[in-house]
This record gives sequence, C-alpha cells and structure tokens, in this order.
Amino acid sequence: MGTYKQNRTAEDIKREIAAIVRELKDPRISEHLISVARADVAGDLSYVKVYVSAVEGIEVAKGATKALTGATGLVRREVGKRLGLRKTPEIKFVADDSIEYGMNIVKKLEEISSEFTD
Repeated sequence: MGTYKQNRTAEDIKREIAAIVRELKDPRISEHLISVARADVAGDLSYVKVYVSAVEGIEVAKGATKALTGATGLVRREVGKRLGLRKTPEIKFVADDSIEYGMNIVKKLEEISSEFTD
C-alpha cells in the first residue's frame, strides 16, 4: 500500500504513457490494441514499472514492450514535460497478459450463460 502521492503519481504516469503510446508511430505498437494496464512507482518516486498489455496476447505485448523500451528516452522526456515533475522516474516496461486473461474469462462466462439459457 503506497502513499497518496505515490498512488497519484502512478496514475498520472499511467495516463500520460497511455496517451504517448497512442501517438507513437512504431508498427509494433500502432498496429495493435495496446493498453497500459498499471504503473507501479517506487517509494522514492525514482523508478516506475509500467505493465503493457495487448488484446491479441502476450506475444504482441512483448513486441510492444521491446518497442517501448527502445523509445524509453522519448517517453520519459514527454512524461516529465507533461507532468512537470522535478525528477522524472526511470521507466521499465513489462509485458502483461491481463487483457487476454480478462477476455478468456468473459468468453467462459458467456459459455456458461448460454448453457443456462438453452
């Protein structure tokens, strides 16, 4: 459980990185539905771990993570400029399969629902 400032900063960074991802022109990112699942900020606000997920699956998320890792300097500069932070945290991107997992749960629930309605 983080402090109020830590949680607020994590949400602000998550929102801004999601906006920046939509603006990037890299085909590994722009051709897929990429989402920023969450951002975990260190206690001293010097590091942030950003979890990236894709509807198409974990392999697409890993490709997007590689592309974002290559653009870390640009993303970090934009986050610092947009949020006006005194010290912009170092960003590490991690592939996450939370969207794919959620989609599978929805499919299973729909299957169960259709069994009961028939």
